[in-house]
Amino acid sequence: MVEPILISPYFLNYILPFVLVFTLIFAILQKSKLLGDDAKRINAIIGMVVGLILIASPWSRFIVVELMPFLAVSAVVLLVFMLLYAFVGGKTDGDVLSKPWKMALNAILVIAMVTVLLMITGYWGVVWNFTFGGRGNAQIWVNAFMIIAIAGAIIAVIKGESKDAK
Repeated sequence: MVEPILISPYFLNYILPFVLVFTLIFAILQKSKLLGDDAKRINAIIGMVVGLILIASPWSRFIVVELMPFLAVSAVVLLVFMLLYAFVGGKTDGDVLSKPWKMALNAILVIAMVTVLLMITGYWGVVWNFTFGGRGNAQIWVNAFMIIAIAGAIIAVIKGESKDAK
């Protein structure tokens, strides 16, 4: 049976990294005009040579191949976060929500994004057991609550003084 080209190891480990590095080097050289305004062919040759050197080096090729899925996932997560952030805290002419409400909704958004990412990746159980499992963890939460309360009191005092100074 013939293997589909998109999941072929040769395509994933050789062709895609070469095309990525070639395009990246070519674009950087074109944009920076490092070799002059009319150096398109030279930029292409340099991009091709760097791409071929990448393919010839197993260690650097491995790094590029392993980083690309992380880049893709990170870009999608960032896009989703930015869309939701713009939905909650975006600027409009007639803001419906006051600043404290926007801050609260943004905090909820961050917590929700982290929770969803932990659940999708399968680390939710690990974090849950570390945070809430076992007897010693109750003391951690008491200490965390006390630190937050003290920090809140300090912030309230400092903000109160700055308003009085005005």
